Amino acid sequence: MSEPLPIEVRGLRKAYGELVAVDDVDLAVEAGDVFGYLGPNGAGKTTTLRMMLGLITPSAGSVRLFGRDPHLSVKALEGVAGFVEAPSFYPYLNGRTNLDLLAALDGGEAKGRIEEALDKVGLSDRAKDRVGTYSHGMRQRLGIAAALLRAPRLLLLDEPATGLDPGGMRDMRDLIRDLSDQGMTVLLSSHLLGEVEDLCNRVAIVQRGGVAYQGSLADLRRQAGGGYLLRTSDDELARRVAAAQPGISEVRAGAEGGTTFSAEGEEAVGALSLALAESGALIRELSPRHATLEDLFFRLTEGEADGQAEPTPQPAGSAA
Repeated sequence: MSEPLPIEVRGLRKAYGELVAVDDVDLAVEAGDVFGYLGPNGAGKTTTLRMMLGLITPSAGSVRLFGRDPHLSVKALEGVAGFVEAPSFYPYLNGRTNLDLLAALDGGEAKGRIEEALDKVGLSDRAKDRVGTYSHGMRQRLGIAAALLRAPRLLLLDEPATGLDPGGMRDMRDLIRDLSDQGMTVLLSSHLLGEVEDLCNRVAIVQRGGVAYQGSLADLRRQAGGGYLLRTSDDELARRVAAAQPGISEVRAGAEGGTTFSAEGEEAVGALSLALAESGALIRELSPRHATLEDLFFRLTEGEADGQAEPTPQPAGSAA
């Protein structure tokens, strides 16, 4: 019998009156994934994470964490940690004391993990400073340290890099990679395309509360294609030759010069190369163009209202 998935969501829906924040979401996060839950602000990402952590009740559908329902028993959160929106701490206490209090709530061996957690997130040198003096990035890292006190197998992070400067974003990426390398499964909610592209092996792209795509980034790029970029000694002549060539389509002037086109296969590209040489348009560059995550994201979410806020009739929560 196979092990239950770290996260399995089926038909998840959350409505506030007539406003549907999450609409029939299915997700499957596999062990070892760094899974990107990607969508514009207002797409329902945070609402979905709250339901996953048992902080709000779904209107319909189900959530299973390692096969257990967090809405039926708090035991479903064993081996699970993370934070939603932003981790909260007592600003007048230092970092270590805040972790001491959280460890006391968790009990067990949590207190013995404090020093290791502080070291892992790079806060050992600031552990005696009041959290009120911490930068936003340091508070985000302290939130992950708090999550690590539970020795989780699954970590859920809501926009962990939002508001960080470039150095802080780099440190956050390195930390998440390190946790993944140690075998932890991570679900990362984000609207930052570069963050997801750098970190995640699988993604779900959401729009208007529903899932527009779910799978690996590699599969998404293969489905999207990308075509070819051609630069020659005579680009206008090259475009005429390409447009007349069998198996070549969508011939256009490139946004930054040259020519872009699609091809039915490598044989068609080879035949075009020969035709260009015979025409006198000497090839300077002929390379495949891979669609970026940004291209794919906007293709799937085109028309999404930008900056729409998610409904927040209930206070934000955290699980760490």
